[in-house]
Amino acid sequence: MTEAFRKGAESAGNTVTVIDVCRKKIGGCLACEYCHTEGRGSCIQKDDMQQVYDLLRQADMLVLASPIYYHGLSGQLKCAIDRFYSAAYPQKPQKLSKVAMILSSGAANVYEGALFSFRGDFLDYLGLENMGVYTAHGSENGSSAKLEELRTFGASLK
Repeated sequence: MTEAFRKGAESAGNTVTVIDVCRKKIGGCLACEYCHTEGRGSCIQKDDMQQVYDLLRQADMLVLASPIYYHGLSGQLKCAIDRFYSAAYPQKPQKLSKVAMILSSGAANVYEGALFSFRGDFLDYLGLENMGVYTAHGSENGSSAKLEELRTFGASLK
């Protein structure tokens, strides 16, 4: 589904970088507050999250994609999101203004935990514009109709 979105967005002239956080070494936030004190917005951990920080500074839109595990986002994505804490200090990346979410699950009505994070972390805390939440469950996952929906969404972005 992420690939369908990417193809649609690129067909509209957008540049899309996909980061598979499951294949990156990204530690969880240490809650050490280094980023809010002597780090001045820089995280004390020097891992693959540095690549994400570089891309966040350039991005105008963020699309989060995750399977649902126990009504929430994957642990790997949650670690990356928790590390946005330093990227948003003292203010969010200047160009970043929009966010969307793509969620996959085995059953319907299991999205509340992910939606809570989407609303609280991205719409409220970072003040990003809601570009939509796209869900697929069961046989919808990877279906031609769902892939077309995501290609169309990507292509609609100017």
